[in-house]
Amino acid sequence: MILNAPSRICLALAAFGTALSPVALSAQAAQPEPSAQNNQGPQTAQNPLGIPTDVAMFGKTDPNVRTATAVVNGYVITGTDIDQRVALVTAASDAPVPEAEMQRLRMQVLRNLIDETLQIQEAASQEIVPTPAEINQTYARVASQNFGQDMAAMSAYLTSIGSSEAALKRQIEGELAWQRLLRRDIAPFINVSEEEVTELANRLEAARGTDEYRVAEIYLSTTPETEAAVRENAARIIEQLRQGGSFAAYARQFSEASTAAVGGDLDFVRLAQLPSELSTAVSQMQPGQLVGPIAIPGGLSIVYLLDKRQILTADPRDALLSLKQISITFAPDVNEATAAARVEEFTGAINSMRGCGDAERVAATIGASVVTNDQIRARSLPETLQQPLLALQVGQTTPPFGSVADGVRVLMLCGRDDPEATTGVDVEQIMDRLAEERIGKRAQRYLRDLRNDAYIVYN
Repeated sequence: MILNAPSRICLALAAFGTALSPVALSAQAAQPEPSAQNNQGPQTAQNPLGIPTDVAMFGKTDPNVRTATAVVNGYVITGTDIDQRVALVTAASDAPVPEAEMQRLRMQVLRNLIDETLQIQEAASQEIVPTPAEINQTYARVASQNFGQDMAAMSAYLTSIGSSEAALKRQIEGELAWQRLLRRDIAPFINVSEEEVTELANRLEAARGTDEYRVAEIYLSTTPETEAAVRENAARIIEQLRQGGSFAAYARQFSEASTAAVGGDLDFVRLAQLPSELSTAVSQMQPGQLVGPIAIPGGLSIVYLLDKRQILTADPRDALLSLKQISITFAPDVNEATAAARVEEFTGAINSMRGCGDAERVAATIGASVVTNDQIRARSLPETLQQPLLALQVGQTTPPFGSVADGVRVLMLCGRDDPEATTGVDVEQIMDRLAEERIGKRAQRYLRDLRNDAYIVYN
């Protein structure tokens, strides 16, 4: 494994969760007395309920009085449930979360748990219930991606960050149940016409060789009255992200766009598909760059550029690499001179290797470890390693990299399968993408209806 476990589990956990959508509110307005009509605000697109502008609140509202627990159609969501789910989010951040932001995060997590509960209940009412064996299988797959199939190690890690195996399994159950419900009751009724696919394919062909961008976004809606507060909140989110927070985790909890469920990932888009304000910013960004908040119609956006490529053009970074990672570690109390000597010995041993077949023998002589992976896509590696690796010949290594704390390592190239040149548009892929977009929109409406019909009691 090339990445360390704690950083990788945050990426894997981003595969699970529920969509975040603003909760729809319903109101039944009583008929006002004639004398009260003059105080009602006009029913406009901006004020559809006709609420007066000079609202006076009765009683005292103290957000610290109500505890963050709820009963959803008879299912109890406890404070412990919230604590353990919040821990999954905060574990993705290298910096502590301020107390004010923690309160907002807890309330957002509560909304997520309510949605998740509604999804599980609706699926169960349709006789769709993931079995414990299926949930455990998915849990084991996440463990294999992060801890080398050591489920006990992942369970211990979850406990160490204040979460639990049960919390993650509940999240897995919700995702499995909801996706199966959508596949059975919505997907079969989604139609994508041949004309739509042909039109999009022609546009892609005409754009061959031009740039497209894989963009992730956190969208926060605003009104003239709330813009200042929302902008301040966006600044706090950006600060946390720049201190090492996971963009996907923050997007899942704070973004009001439909892409929140997938960590804000818009996938690859062309500039023309973005609002003009975003396209101007994205065109000047490099992969890994964070920009925002950017004012767009209706709100603010925080944008993160994940990747960049040319349409219908083979990208060398799509090459599949066979790699050997050779690494050494240091004792916690090692001094600088000893560490430098150890690195010099390591570098000399690496330079003496005669190809990949000699790696294990040489590593054993200096107490180094070797990890082999035959299915690493170049673009999945850190940006600083991609080009050096793609410039290597089989049997060559990168320069040593790392630190005394994390260990020093090299990557040896033992094989490379370059991507095939793209000859045309993948019609099936286009059809699948259009269908997925429509399923996502229908799913949002489905969840909105579940919220409207739910019986929820807050404690």
